[in-house]
Amino acid sequence: MACAAIVRKTKGTKINIIAIDPGANGGIARLRNGEFKLWPMPSTELDLVELLGSLIGNVTEEPCIVYLEQVGGFTGGPSPGSAMFKFGWWASGPAWIALCYQARLVMITPQKWQKEMGCGTRETKGSAGTTKWKNKLKAMAQRLHPELGITLKTADALLILEAALKLEKI
Repeated sequence: MACAAIVRKTKGTKINIIAIDPGANGGIARLRNGEFKLWPMPSTELDLVELLGSLIGNVTEEPCIVYLEQVGGFTGGPSPGSAMFKFGWWASGPAWIALCYQARLVMITPQKWQKEMGCGTRETKGSAGTTKWKNKLKAMAQRLHPELGITLKTADALLILEAALKLEKI
């Protein structure tokens, strides 16, 4: 899996913190030992289990906090039941994986992390509004970390991670 990294001073705090924007078009961001890394959401369930397991590591040696975006059940329009179940798995699967690895799990709503980051609000609805909003969030993430290879898949995860750092006072 492709990832990008940057080192950041974390006030001497040894921390392993992971932020997840769930869903097929989501991503994962991690800060550990002062280094940021980004991954697009894996395409299969087993790949997700393996990636999160390796990122969380041994929590008895190094505590881990996982911030997971808490999403609603709406997929954006009329969808068959099978699409809703698949979306539900991708939205809840990371939570169960984090709990199985005994990481501390924090569910965070989009409204909370976006407010913490000063993102404003999405002004228009529909696909044009969504594209404009997602590009705005990506640009914000790029301004914070121009050295990282931020994509539409990883931008929200990185912003969730930055909000988590503020909330954890790191």
